[in-house]
Amino acid sequence: MEATIKAKKKQRPEKPKMTKSKLINTLKKTWVLYLFVIPAIIYVIIFNYAPLYGIQIAFKDYRASSGVWGSEWVGFKHFETFFNSYQFWDLLRNTLVLSVYSLVAGTPVPILFALLLNYCVFPKFKKVSQMVTYAPHFISTVVFCGMIFIFLGNDGIFNQIIQKLGGGGIDFLGNASNFKHIYVWSGVLQGMGFSSIIYMSVLSTVSPELHEAAIVDGANKLHRVWYIDLPSIMPTAIILLIMSTGQILNVGFEKVFLLQLPINLDNSEIISTYVYKIGIQKAQFSYSTAIGLFNNLVSFIVLLIVNKVADKTANISLW
Repeated sequence: MEATIKAKKKQRPEKPKMTKSKLINTLKKTWVLYLFVIPAIIYVIIFNYAPLYGIQIAFKDYRASSGVWGSEWVGFKHFETFFNSYQFWDLLRNTLVLSVYSLVAGTPVPILFALLLNYCVFPKFKKVSQMVTYAPHFISTVVFCGMIFIFLGNDGIFNQIIQKLGGGGIDFLGNASNFKHIYVWSGVLQGMGFSSIIYMSVLSTVSPELHEAAIVDGANKLHRVWYIDLPSIMPTAIILLIMSTGQILNVGFEKVFLLQLPINLDNSEIISTYVYKIGIQKAQFSYSTAIGLFNNLVSFIVLLIVNKVADKTANISLW
């Protein structure tokens, strides 16, 4: 057996090694391509790697006069302060509720929308639907939040429609329990069309012969969706889901902060908004850095777990 394995190894052609001269010749031929990559590399180094130098202030009592290296080392003091604070569980609960709710509501909707468009037999209606649903993605967060206040205010469009139909006005924004629903479903509305582009592109690569064979076998549209389309887009959906879970604690700061009101603060205060208020407004830099580091570490651990589970169950993973 060992002799057979050795013989097979000998039969395998060895990969040609990249010598120094070949490497230089390759660089000479493709130096223009590497020139285009340089700005992206510089950008990543400046904005992604250089700031890592400041993480150490999470373990120090940072003083601007002493600098990062000169500040006193305190270890895990700021982490313990955050874990023992009365706001810890509320912040963690609000962040997880918004993240998981957004994940559960936002994942299937673009898939369903892409499937509906894929089977639409009216080209003009399909183009109009795509244009209308893509448009909200290009509206800035500030403008979109302003539109939410206008539409859901006491004198907003929705309340006017309800009153015209004989009902009483609803205080959408005044009820704190409505915040998570407003945040999540407005986000689904804003990103539904744009997110469906990926699934539409995957569906366009499905072989028409599969659908033709299914029709010959008597399959209806629901059968074709279930047995052909969904299995085709499932790998892409799982990869996007894994990437989304990596941001499970990094709920969008801008939108939450803009939709916050004193009346809904108990349900809308999340880790990112708390870090902003503590770090920027109150200048507690070490404490806010410790909270942000905890947030990123939890997100990283969740990403590793979900990626491993997806690899074991569906044999699909990021790495």
